[in-house]
Amino acid sequence: MKKITKATYIKWYEDMLFWRKFEDKLAQVYIQQKVRGFLHLYNGQEAILAGALHVMDLSKDKMITAYRNHVQPIGMGVDPRRVMAELYGKKTGTSHGMGGSMHIFSKEHRFYGGHGIVGGQIPLGAGLAFADKYFKRDAVTLTFLGDGAARQGSLHETFTMAVKWNLPVVFCVENNGYAMGTSVARTSKSTEIWKLGLGYDMPCGPVDAMNPEKVAEALDEAIKRARKGEGPTFLELKTYRYRGHSMSDAQQYRTKEEVAEYQKIDPITQVKEIIKKNKYATDKEIKAIDKKVKDLVAECEQFAEESDFPDVQQLYDVVYEQKDYPFLPHKL
Repeated sequence: MKKITKATYIKWYEDMLFWRKFEDKLAQVYIQQKVRGFLHLYNGQEAILAGALHVMDLSKDKMITAYRNHVQPIGMGVDPRRVMAELYGKKTGTSHGMGGSMHIFSKEHRFYGGHGIVGGQIPLGAGLAFADKYFKRDAVTLTFLGDGAARQGSLHETFTMAVKWNLPVVFCVENNGYAMGTSVARTSKSTEIWKLGLGYDMPCGPVDAMNPEKVAEALDEAIKRARKGEGPTFLELKTYRYRGHSMSDAQQYRTKEEVAEYQKIDPITQVKEIIKKNKYATDKEIKAIDKKVKDLVAECEQFAEESDFPDVQQLYDVVYEQKDYPFLPHKL
C-alpha cells in the first residue's frame, strides 16, 4: 500500500473537512429552498472516501454509488463548484442541472453515479468491471451500496456473476446502521452483512470505516486482488451518519445520545488528533486549512448562485436528435 505519511494526514484532514462543510452548506441552502427534491448528506462517512482515494489509481479505476453521492465525484476530481451548481439545478452543473442531488455523474473522471434506485448501481458496477476485463484495461471498479441495498435481489444475482467471471470489482457496503429509518437488526437475523459473501466463496470482512487508515488497508488488499485477476471482494464498511437519511427525516428511530457516542470517534476529529499528536501541523497551520475550506465552500455557493438556469430548449436537446421536428413547439 502507498505509504501513509504526514502529507496523507494533512490531505485527509483538508479533504474530509471540506466534504463535511460542503454538505453542511447544502443543508443550509436546502432549508432556504435553493436546492429542491431529496437531499442525502454524507456527514460522518468521510473516512470511507478518504481511505478509498488513497489506494485507487485515479487514472483508470472507477467508482459508482447510490444517491448519497455529492462528495465522491469531488474526490474523483470533479470541480466542486459544478457539483453544487448541479444541486441548484443550474446549467453549469455536472449534468447541466438535469440530474440534481441523486444523479451526479462524470464519465471524464470515471464516476458513474449517483443512482436513485436502491441497489440499482450494484449490477452496473459489475458491468463496468466486466467491460474492463473484456477490454483488458487493468482497472478496478469500486461499487458502493448502503446496508438497505444489501437486501436487494440484484445484489445476489450480481454476486453470482461477479464471482463466476472473476470480475475486477470491490463491493463496499457503507453500513451506517440504518436503511432509511430501519436498523439492520430489524431487517435480518444476522447483523454481520459481510457474511453474505461467504455463500459465494467471495473474500469478505468487516472494516472500521470511521478510520481512513483502516479503510485504506482493507481496500488496498481488495483492489490488488481484483487487479491480479483474482476476482471480487465484499467489504462491510462500518460507519455512521450524523444527519438523517434525507433532510425530511425526523430521526425518531435513534437517540441524541447514540449520535453523541459516534461523534466521539468522528473521522475528522481522529485525523486532527493524529496531526496534533505527531506535530504534523501547528495550530496556525490547521486554522489556515480551516479558512481555506471555508473560502472554497463560499466560492462553490457563489458559483451556483450566479449561474443561470437551463433554457427550455435544453429539455429537447437532451432527448431528441438534432433534426427538424415540425410537431414540436420549440425549434431544435
